[in-house]
This record gives sequence, C-alpha cells and structure tokens, in this order.
Amino acid sequence: METEGQHGLARIRSHYSKFSDKEKKIADYILDNPQIIVHHTINQVADELDVAESTVFRFCKRIGFKGYQAFKIALAAEIVTPIKDLHEEINDGDSVSTVSEKVFRSNSKTLESTLQILDGTAIEEAVQLLLNARKIEFYGCGGSAVVALDGYHKFIRTGLMVSTQLDSHMQLMSASQLTKDDVAVIISHSGTTKDSLDVLQILNERGIKTIAITNFAKSPLTKEADISLYTVSEETDFRSEAFSSRIAQLSIMDALYTNLMIALQQKGKNSLENMREAMSLKRL
Repeated sequence: METEGQHGLARIRSHYSKFSDKEKKIADYILDNPQIIVHHTINQVADELDVAESTVFRFCKRIGFKGYQAFKIALAAEIVTPIKDLHEEINDGDSVSTVSEKVFRSNSKTLESTLQILDGTAIEEAVQLLLNARKIEFYGCGGSAVVALDGYHKFIRTGLMVSTQLDSHMQLMSASQLTKDDVAVIISHSGTTKDSLDVLQILNERGIKTIAITNFAKSPLTKEADISLYTVSEETDFRSEAFSSRIAQLSIMDALYTNLMIALQQKGKNSLENMREAMSLKRL
C-alpha cells in the first residue's frame, strides 16, 4: 500500500514487531534521530549503521514507500514543518462551541491517523484468534479499563464466553485460571503500565495467546504480545495522548467485534437476537 502522505514514523511503529533484527536497527535509528535523517543521504545512513544501502532502501519499501527519497520527503513534512491543525490549539478565550468543535475535530484526526496505519493482516489474525477461543478475557487499567469494559459489553453479544475484571488483583487471579485455548486482550496506551505487564507475565507463563491494543510499538507490551494493534494520537495543551487515543481504541474494538460477528454468521445472529429478546424486558 502506498503511504506517502501518511505518518512515516507511525508506519515504522506499527510494523516494528514484525521487523528483522537488522530492520529494527534501522527503525531505532530513525525513531531516535528523525531530525538527522531528513538531512542525510541513503549512503550516510548506511555508513552510520554499517549496513548496505540496499538494506536501507528495502526497509523504506517495507513500510510502504517507493524508496528512501520518498520516505525522507514524507518524514520532512512530518517533523521539520509539522502541520499544527487549528482545532488542536485550544485557547483560554475560546467559546464553548469552539472548544467543542476542536475536540470533535481532534478526535476525527486521531481516527484518520489510526486508520492510515491499521494493519489489516494483524486484524485478520486477531479475529481468527478470537473466533477459535474457548474464552476471551479483556484487561485494562485506569482509563484503559473503560475500553476493556466496552470490549466485554460488545463481545458478550457474540455468544462466546467473555469476561473482564477491573481490579488489578482480580486480573491476576483471572489470568492464572486461563488455559491455552483462551485469548486475552490487553489495552494499554503506553504499553508500560506495571499492572498490565504483570498480567502479561502470567499469561505468557501459561502460554495464553495475547492481543495488545496500544499507541507505542517500542514498549514491553508489544514486544511480548502475540498480536499488536496500534493507535495514533497527539497530545494537546488540554488533553493527553491517552485521552485522544481512547476513541481510536474503542474503534479498533468495534472493528474486531463486527468482523467477529460476520465470521460467526448465523450463530452470531442467533446470539444477538437472544440478547435483544432478553433486553426487551427492560423496556416499557
């Protein structure tokens, strides 16, 4: 897929877990030195990393660009003269309606940016894992717990066995009871939350397949999870990245749920109908 005009750094982060060791060496250098890259030729980068120019060229092709020059142009547009959308610049003097509009537009941008780096293959693999799972457990701490609860709220409609725990101690207990036939979905914006990593450790020790929903590719969570799905968001004066990414995390959860229901076919339809019939008791 051609990605000029998309986030070059975000593309690297989204593919990071699938890179070879040599590709990760190039990726780390670019992520740590983006300002330098835009002024370097391909042979300068190759010499700096002690790799062949063809290796750098293939790396750029791997992340969806025609070559090093195309990647460098996209990177320059991204970091040298970053476009700061007006809707992100919330000022003290803004009216209530203006602030509201800027928040909506910021959320819209987060969704568009996340869609640009969404890995279709990873989504397909995640859906297949969920489809074959005996039980699906959702994990999240703090703000991510809200997304985990949303996942439970959606997936209970599938007819599959699903569960979530909001207390960190209960999460460890539930993780210890899962089997190799189960799947865990871990939501963490940073991928570095200790409680989530503690759960991941238990899951890995028990051989449980894991799906991570997170915003950073280079994190302990993505290094250890079987499948990683990424969001893209930016911090503003009044909202953290975690706030902005939450709507993208919810959308990824929606995508997983919808694809899963399509795969379940009549079984999913029957389960949804049973749930609607039960919920009709709550309506006058």
